[in-house]
Amino acid sequence: MPEGPELHLASLFVNKMCDGVVFSGPVTKSEVSKCPDVAFTCESYRITAASRGKEVKLTLTPMKSDDDGKRRSKGGQADQPMDIVFRFGMSGYFRFTPEDEVPKHAHLRFYTQEKPRRVLSFVDARRFGSWQPNGTWQPDRGPCIMFEYKSFRENVLSNLSDRAFDRPICEVLLNQKYFNGIGNYLRAEILYRLNIPPFVCARDALEGLELDDGFENWEPLKKEIANTKTPGKPKKKVIKQETGDLLRLCHTVPLEVVSLGGKGYDPEKADYSAFQAWLQCYYVDGMKSIRDHNGRTMWFKGDLGPMPPKELKSPKAKKRAKKDDDHDYTEKKKVAKSETESTGKKRALKKEIPKKEITTHSKRGKATKAQEASLQTETRSSARTKKTSSPTEPAAGRGRRNGRVSRKNSK
Repeated sequence: MPEGPELHLASLFVNKMCDGVVFSGPVTKSEVSKCPDVAFTCESYRITAASRGKEVKLTLTPMKSDDDGKRRSKGGQADQPMDIVFRFGMSGYFRFTPEDEVPKHAHLRFYTQEKPRRVLSFVDARRFGSWQPNGTWQPDRGPCIMFEYKSFRENVLSNLSDRAFDRPICEVLLNQKYFNGIGNYLRAEILYRLNIPPFVCARDALEGLELDDGFENWEPLKKEIANTKTPGKPKKKVIKQETGDLLRLCHTVPLEVVSLGGKGYDPEKADYSAFQAWLQCYYVDGMKSIRDHNGRTMWFKGDLGPMPPKELKSPKAKKRAKKDDDHDYTEKKKVAKSETESTGKKRALKKEIPKKEITTHSKRGKATKAQEASLQTETRSSARTKKTSSPTEPAAGRGRRNGRVSRKNSK
């Protein structure tokens, strides 16, 4: 899922590709999309982008000329800028292609004025993303973790009495009201670097932090990132010494991802190698994973903490209610009943194998194969003992009957 760094890189991508490009005509939507239509038509306009946390805003600005009055008289032509706010969902991103190479899942398209035309497309294969014409930043989202650091820090530390901070820190980090831009891989990397167990109370993890942490170079860092272009070669992995300030890492770790180029954001290359080399915890061999109380997978190392989720119970199989008129005692019914009993026993044996809720990701598959092999040997040995014991029982019965007959003859 795209997180704060990827959405910021998306805005940089749009600004880079659309710099000096004139767009024209209506904004078109795909037939399958359920998002709102964008009622914007203009003979010539430009597109710029900005990001804030997990949102990207495109601004469509009409170009002014001497014949503005004539264009307005045609009707339907926009003469005021329009903001469209995008949320990427699970798989959203932007692409800029020739008109005959528009991606399959391009659900919103902006056409250039030139010939042959090019298209800026919002692509979303899974269609969890959305856009809002004439939209604004969502008011229930907090300040951006990357470019509104002081406001972000103040928003968190001044609201620690909120009930939201009663929950484990790994779950609170996904609360966009306070951590706008943090997602699944960022929370894993941040907690891992500070050696904080994922299921400690969020309030306990944050209470000791001061409102002013003395981190003064956040503004120059913002300017440096804003002018960053997509690098041609992946940069080497750099591991820095971390301080114990959780909120500071919520700011600096995403900026590291931006400097790398994100999760291979460039749609033309889609190179994930630099990002994968940067990861220290998320999807890394030797790390553990467990589902949190919301069902999201949490990657970690070491202890869980005092507030882990309870063990998930496997759903019970639904029993079919017997019908009152089910009185068929034929041989077919008996055979069917015996088959169902035998299959039920096999299922019971399979259910006896305990499932571990915490998964350690290293050399996968060997432990499960060993368990299956041991189970098969146990069932085979039990089957052999049954076969060997079954002939002895009738023999013993015959011996007892022969003894009775001999006693009668002796009398």
